[in-house]
Formats: sequence, C-alpha cells, structure tokens
Amino acid sequence: MPIPEIPEKLFFRIGEVCQIAGVEAYVLRFWETEFPFLAPPKAKSGHRVYRKKDVELVLRIKDLLYTRGFTIAGARKQLSKARSPQGPERDKVLIQVRKELRDILTLLRRKT
Repeated sequence: MPIPEIPEKLFFRIGEVCQIAGVEAYVLRFWETEFPFLAPPKAKSGHRVYRKKDVELVLRIKDLLYTRGFTIAGARKQLSKARSPQGPERDKVLIQVRKELRDILTLLRRKT
C-alpha cells in the first residue's frame, strides 16, 4: 500500500485526515476510543485538531488493521511495543535514570 503524502501543515481537521487516510470520520472517532495515544486536542470551537504526528499514527493504525490484518487489541499492543524503548536503548535509559536517582539521593543526604 503506498504511503499517502502528508501536506506540510501544522494542523489538520478531521475531514482532511479522513481524506489523507482514506477512512470515514466515524472510523477515526472510534480509533480515538480504542487507541489512548491517539487523542487529538480540540480547538476552542470544539473541532478536533490533528497534528502531523497524529496523522502519521492514523496511517500506522490503518496499515496494522487493514493491510497487516491485526485486531484492534493486536494493533494496540504493536503500537505500545513500538513506543517503549527495547533492548540496548532501554538499558541506556535505565542506566541514566539510576544515575540521576543516585545523584538526587546524594543531594538529599548532604542536606540532612
């Protein structure tokens, strides 16, 4: 499936996202309830305002569901795995967090 080109804009309305992704608006609204990380903010007028990263996520969800045949739960799990660091990257993050916690503990011990 060819990846549609996303125009260089800051914000997109739901109709524009529907056109880019090739799905109906009710499908996007349903996906918002099923995928917690797809939560476009609403403008003062109450309309959903999608950013480029939201549009990319919509396209990724569509690929997982329609092309690769995942269920909603399977797609949610795939996206969650992709969002959390794995392997060596995760180890680097954990090492950095431990170091910062030790530094905080050292500072707290000095003050008492």
